[in-house]
Amino acid sequence: MSQTKQAADAQVDPNGTAQRESRFHNYIGNRIPWYVRLIWLGFWVFAIYYVIQYLFPDLQTEILNPP
Repeated sequence: MSQTKQAADAQVDPNGTAQRESRFHNYIGNRIPWYVRLIWLGFWVFAIYYVIQYLFPDLQTEILNPP
């Protein structure tokens, strides 16, 4: 790297805005992999199954016959 390039990189304008500076402000999102989507889908399927199978019947029992 040349001395000129290093000197230019070392100088930062403290009053500069992010738009004027336009360095280190390029954010790029990443796609969620298919297997992570599959894990989430499995989680939601299990959560719905659990609520229907266990929570609703036990909730009715607790509401109708409190301890």
